[in-house]
Amino acid sequence: MPEVYKAERTISAVFKDQKQIDDVIRRLLDRGVPRDHISVMGRNFQSETRIAGFISKKDVILGGLRTGAVFGSLFGSFLSLLTGVGVLFIPFVGPIVAAGPIGAVLLGAASGAIAGSAGAGLVSVLTTLGMPEDKAAIYQTRLQAGEFFVMAEVPSDRSGEFQLLLESAGGEEIHTIEKTLARSCSGQCNSPEDLSPEVRAHLSAEAQSTFIERYNVVLNEKSDEFTAEQAAWETIHQQYDEDENGVWSKAKVTSLHS
Repeated sequence: MPEVYKAERTISAVFKDQKQIDDVIRRLLDRGVPRDHISVMGRNFQSETRIAGFISKKDVILGGLRTGAVFGSLFGSFLSLLTGVGVLFIPFVGPIVAAGPIGAVLLGAASGAIAGSAGAGLVSVLTTLGMPEDKAAIYQTRLQAGEFFVMAEVPSDRSGEFQLLLESAGGEEIHTIEKTLARSCSGQCNSPEDLSPEVRAHLSAEAQSTFIERYNVVLNEKSDEFTAEQAAWETIHQQYDEDENGVWSKAKVTSLHS
C-alpha cells in the first residue's frame, strides 16, 4: 500500500521569471509533492490562453476579493498541471493568476480580512497564515513588480530537502510556515462542523448551508476540492453581502426595478 503524503509545513519562495516556475513545479512533482499541495501566484504569466472577465476595482472596494473567469490550461506551462488555476484581484497588486490551495485561501476565508483592512492586500493574508509582516511585505512588493511566488506543503522531516530544492531552482526570500494552508472541507461536507473554522467564521448559518450545497454538487461533478471551493465562494458572493464584521450574512434582494 503506498505511503500517504503527510503535509505539515509550507515552504515559500520568490522567483524572478516564469521559466524558473516551470522548472520548480516539475522538480516538486518529481520529488513526490502532490499537485494539490503546490501553489503559485504571479501577474505576468505569458500564455496563449485569453484571460477574460477581470473584475473592476469598484467590485473590490465594495466587497473585498472577487474571482474573475477561471481559465483553462496555460499552454506549454507546468502551471496547467496544478489544481484550480484562476484569476483574482488583490488590492494594491491588481489581477493575479493563482493556482493551487492559495487561490482558495485568497478567495474565501481572507476576503473579509482584506476588505476590512483598507486594502492591506497580500500582506494581510500571508501574516494570517503565519508569515512575519516584514517578509510578507517583501512578497507583496515583488509580486507587484511582476515576479512570482511558489508555496509547497511538505512533510516536516523533508522540509530541509525541499528548502534546498527551492534554493537550487533560483528561489529567494525562502520562508517556512509551521502549518499548511486551510481547506474548506476534506472531501464531502456533510454539516457545518465539517467546514474549516476559517471558512465557517465568515459565513452565517444560512450562508454555510448554501456553501456546503454548492461545494458538494461541484465536488461530485469535478472531483476537485479547489474547484468546488471556488464555485461555492462564487455562489456566496452572488447571493449574499458582507456585514460590517466581514461575515457573508445578508441575502441579496433582487430589485424589480433594476
